[in-house]
Amino acid sequence: MPAEKEPPRRDQVPEGVSPDARETWPHPTLIESWLGDADVDFEFRPGEEVAVHDDPAAQAAARRFRDVLSCFASGITVITTMSGSEPVGMTCQSFSSVSLDPPLVMFIPARSSRAWPLIQRSGRFCVNVLAADQEDVSAQMATKGTDKFAGISWHPAPATGSPVIDGTLAHLDCTIHAVYEGGDHYVVIGRVQHLETHDGVTVPEPLLYYKGRYRTTDG
Repeated sequence: MPAEKEPPRRDQVPEGVSPDARETWPHPTLIESWLGDADVDFEFRPGEEVAVHDDPAAQAAARRFRDVLSCFASGITVITTMSGSEPVGMTCQSFSSVSLDPPLVMFIPARSSRAWPLIQRSGRFCVNVLAADQEDVSAQMATKGTDKFAGISWHPAPATGSPVIDGTLAHLDCTIHAVYEGGDHYVVIGRVQHLETHDGVTVPEPLLYYKGRYRTTDG
């Protein structure tokens, strides 16, 4: 009886796929999230966290949905709060401004998010806008089951005490203004209590996300 083949690792190019396919693959953190890995907590724009079904038509529709949404480039943020004396954080792509008067912003956590219930309970959060050299911060804050703040320096925001991560481009310190249900996500509206840009950061350029990959303004 012939020996069974070992299944390919997730970082290997499957048989029959072009050898250069890896160049267009998403960041490993995001691949894990798409595959439902329990150790990853990355908050996508709604629609990018689409369940993959066995039905080929459903798979194709989900893939096209993600491909189309991936054409919209966005920045990467980390949403933080304090739960008792412990800092809480999660990587979040789904962030946007909402209103100038009053000053409102929005982020959209998945219902499955482990960080969101702690943020909701605290009633406040800080949006940290990541710089181009903070891909490691994004990856660490997207990993469950670890000390997300290990080795990451931060200080409390002046209005709410939520963590402001050092080296970020800017932060917006908010209280929760409203929460709405949005399918498999929640739409969280925050009222900005304090905001600030951070001059003198090591790399004064944003960390971007486009077509399944981290990017910078240099490419």
